[in-house]
Amino acid sequence: MEVKSFRKAGHFPSLLSAFLYFDVSFMIWVLCGSLSLYITKDFGLTDTQKATMVAIPILGGSIFRIPLGILADRIGSKKTGLLGMGLTILPLVFGWLGGTNILQVQTIGFLLGIAGASFAVSLSLASRWYPPEYQGLAMGIAGAGNSGTALATFFGPQLAEAYGWHNVFGIAIIPLVLVIIFFAIVAKDAPNAPAPKTMKDYLSVFKSADTWWFSMFYAITFGGFVGFASYFSIFFYDVYGDHIVPGGITKIQVGYLVTITVIAGSFFRPIGGWIADRIGGMRFLTVLYSIITLCAFAIATMPSSFLIMLIYTSVMMACLGMGNGSVFQIVPQRFSKEIGVVTGIVGAAGGLGGFLLPKYILGPLKESTGSHVTGFLVIGSIVLATTLIFYVVTRSWRKSWATNESGINY
Repeated sequence: MEVKSFRKAGHFPSLLSAFLYFDVSFMIWVLCGSLSLYITKDFGLTDTQKATMVAIPILGGSIFRIPLGILADRIGSKKTGLLGMGLTILPLVFGWLGGTNILQVQTIGFLLGIAGASFAVSLSLASRWYPPEYQGLAMGIAGAGNSGTALATFFGPQLAEAYGWHNVFGIAIIPLVLVIIFFAIVAKDAPNAPAPKTMKDYLSVFKSADTWWFSMFYAITFGGFVGFASYFSIFFYDVYGDHIVPGGITKIQVGYLVTITVIAGSFFRPIGGWIADRIGGMRFLTVLYSIITLCAFAIATMPSSFLIMLIYTSVMMACLGMGNGSVFQIVPQRFSKEIGVVTGIVGAAGGLGGFLLPKYILGPLKESTGSHVTGFLVIGSIVLATTLIFYVVTRSWRKSWATNESGINY
């Protein structure tokens, strides 16, 4: 596929706008996770409370995605994106000037979910500009905005060390405002956007079994990516931190390690979409789920070297990132007229998966057993079961979609 033909097929400035909106929003969405070692020190939280704190923003993003997805279909992705970014300024100001107790921090985290809801808007903006044969790549490029997570994990700890974690929220307002200005000037809604429907029409997609299957599969890939991205700071410091192991890694070094894993997941997302375009999202996802399963079990061995652990976690995050791109190579083909609301629903399921991961698996199992081994054994078992279910479901999809004559690989 030639780059020139791809650029001619859609509207690259809008694709870039979607990426930047997603990127800065993801950076803001995971701030509580990237600053977790500093915030938890101030409040003396237990393992479960730590996990809850980093999980709440993910839950907020899950909840806000559905209404923003519907708004993207009704009033357009550009207006919805500007609204979402404008509202995101509020929790940043609250975190900058407030956040004096854990309840306030949790409230800030929940409202940061507005930034996490950007997924439903940016992907619908990008998707509508590109034909089916470029959906995987276009959605992958826009979705690579989850690289904003790397900005948070890399710069967040350094800024918190230098200026205090409260001021990091204030500093984050600067890039957000710059993106708002760029988005307002450059982004355009696709001319072929479907006419607004009634609320009943939008909610009718809940009746489709495929909506629920996509939601389940994305809860694993995206839920895993954002859940681990938010929790890995706690995980690496618990296992290899200088307070546990003599000469162990510092809080800032933890940020570097987490950034590497996040970059792996972000960088490979568009690659996953591109590969899915070439060989089919279903076939590729089967391979990815299998590798993720093996990585989870490998992490459960808790190697003594943090470099070996970094390899395991980075490979897993890369596969989760490619899985995100692969899922959304398929979704626009199945729900082309309801892409905004379906993206919101499936994205909400992904966010819910990211909330459940630290809140009900990693945090509580660490507190009850004293190690992270059991948590990753449970995660590996869940992904293994999902792999088997995915194989069975996609066999029926291949039969029901066998009449497709577009030449697109599913």
